[in-house]
Amino acid sequence: MVDTAIAEDEGEVLVDRQHEALAIVKSYIGWSAGASLIPLPWVDLGAVSLIQVKMVADLAKLYEVPFSKNIVKTVIGSLLGTAAPLTGTRYLSSYIKSVPVVGSLLGTFTAPVFTSASTYAVGKVFVAHFESGGTVLNFNVDAMRGYFKKQFGAGVEESSGAAEEKSSK
Repeated sequence: MVDTAIAEDEGEVLVDRQHEALAIVKSYIGWSAGASLIPLPWVDLGAVSLIQVKMVADLAKLYEVPFSKNIVKTVIGSLLGTAAPLTGTRYLSSYIKSVPVVGSLLGTFTAPVFTSASTYAVGKVFVAHFESGGTVLNFNVDAMRGYFKKQFGAGVEESSGAAEEKSSK
């Protein structure tokens, strides 16, 4: 009876932690979408990168695992490189901003979708890794490549859907 109560309490803690982790990811998706609207090419990408590193720091704190900024930056870069055709649009949308008038308009519509999607995917990958007992130090990019691509696609769909809903209102 006592073991059952302990197992139920542990189950509730796990569910609560997962909800809190996903809330952290969602809040940083908003921040990255906002940062992508910075009109200066490459500055927006730098801001988004810092936001993603901070998100992972907050997730590491939630999961009580050691955090290393340098390792996380390397892991995020490797994950984004994994989905180069997909994430290349993130860089392209930043570069497009350098084209007078038209570039700013196109960048405004494309950048938030792809930066939100990459932040969503990075967050989901780290949540899954931390949930499985992993740490920043033992993160295996090769093992997470497929999951990252899947989550990036889901993030694009979610971000595109949110953008379409806002424009139709």
